[in-house]
Amino acid sequence: MNSLLRHELFKLCHRKLTWWIISLLFLFMLLMGIAMRNDYHDLLIMTCFNSSIVIMLFLIIVGSTIFSMEFQNRTILSVIYRSNSRLEVFVAKFITLFIYNLFLHFVAIVFTIFFSLTPIMSKPVSWSSIYQYHQALWINMLTTTGIDIISSTLIISLICLTSCIINSNAWVIVVNGIIIFMGAGFSSNLLMAKVITSSVIRWNPFNMLNLTQQYYNYGSYYPVTLLSNNQLLLGTICYSILFIICGYYAFKHKKF
Repeated sequence: MNSLLRHELFKLCHRKLTWWIISLLFLFMLLMGIAMRNDYHDLLIMTCFNSSIVIMLFLIIVGSTIFSMEFQNRTILSVIYRSNSRLEVFVAKFITLFIYNLFLHFVAIVFTIFFSLTPIMSKPVSWSSIYQYHQALWINMLTTTGIDIISSTLIISLICLTSCIINSNAWVIVVNGIIIFMGAGFSSNLLMAKVITSSVIRWNPFNMLNLTQQYYNYGSYYPVTLLSNNQLLLGTICYSILFIICGYYAFKHKKF
């Protein structure tokens, strides 16, 4: 298991895409800072310059290469041959993506601190000032980051599942991209349509994509999700576990 994980991390570290993404993340956060620094000064810090969505998108792109690209090139066969079981292969790939998820969020925090020291901010950042939830701004930032790591883990579990069902990495990117950009809206439409009682439909997996956004904008999102922060958190964790199990089942029975 350890050798498989080291091998997956080695492959990830030696992909140019892995490091190009850091530059793209920096550019995105810079543009967000320039565009929103006057009206959303503290919110930019709390959300690491609204990096949540773009990190999820980067995870989808990298995750598709970890799974689907190897299915397409059939290099997965040699990986399975060297391992003791398919479970080890699946877990190693999942952990690799999760570590990259942690890394991207850490980089986002570093960039946030860097930008807070530059003229990009319209005024000096007071890290100890009380902001949301009666907490210091730096605590808000770390909490939002932790919550977003859980949200993006849900996306990773979806990547694992869809990659084991769809062989084309391009289609995996498209499908998961649609989910992160349109899933929350689809959930909102379901709730407004009232096809099923809202007490049931509000627990749909697409609604869990609102977790991070609701944490830093509770007043606007709660009427849409009809779930509290803790309920969204619980649902996100449960769906992540469910999709991981389904992903492994699909991987275990996949024909190469």
